[in-house]
Amino acid sequence: MDGKLYLVSTPIGNLEDITLRALNVLKSVDLIAAEDTRHTRQLLSHFDIHSRLESCHAFNEHSKVASLINFVLDGHSVALVSDAGTPSVADPGFLLVRSALEAGIEPTVIPGVSALTFSVTASGLPVDKFAFWGFAPVKPGKRGKFFARIMTDGRTGFFFESPFRIARTISEIAQLAPDAKVAVIREATKIHEEILRGSAAELAALKRDWKGEIVVGVYPPDTLPEEDGE
Repeated sequence: MDGKLYLVSTPIGNLEDITLRALNVLKSVDLIAAEDTRHTRQLLSHFDIHSRLESCHAFNEHSKVASLINFVLDGHSVALVSDAGTPSVADPGFLLVRSALEAGIEPTVIPGVSALTFSVTASGLPVDKFAFWGFAPVKPGKRGKFFARIMTDGRTGFFFESPFRIARTISEIAQLAPDAKVAVIREATKIHEEILRGSAAELAALKRDWKGEIVVGVYPPDTLPEEDGE
């Protein structure tokens, strides 16, 4: 019997966003490889699913990949899930997928909710073409280059940001391009879901506390000077 590898999207907040297909896969597999077993166990408990759990996260992914691939090659089924959203999108998954393909295993993707796609749709920004930049850097020099690249890329850019740095981030964007159109998507699909839209200067002027998971969308002004160096 051939084994199967599934990449399963899970809710980013509202548990009702999980698909019937995802539930069926999670119930039927021999093993669920989870970014955080404690977090995933809550999801499984809510839907009365009792499949075996094992951790597979950023800190052990390299060591786990070989055993998971061998498990599939031995004829078993494995579902990879992240804490929320779609595996491999700023979450563990790429190494396992690459190794699976090298071993002749074609992963089955179970699509579903993603903080990125939610934000692209909800931002109200032009998204006929867009770029995803992952997490904004922490160090000042790298942050300057990061925002400059978004401003000169020619597409709406989306990135993840910490609530502890979002005020600083909006201020930095406003200094670089005050007229840039910005959307801040906070706590998507959760009780305190909030979407703020406006120019970088307008959002930078807000005085408030920031909490929760945050995605930022930035649409640069039509004409921006080229950056020289840093």
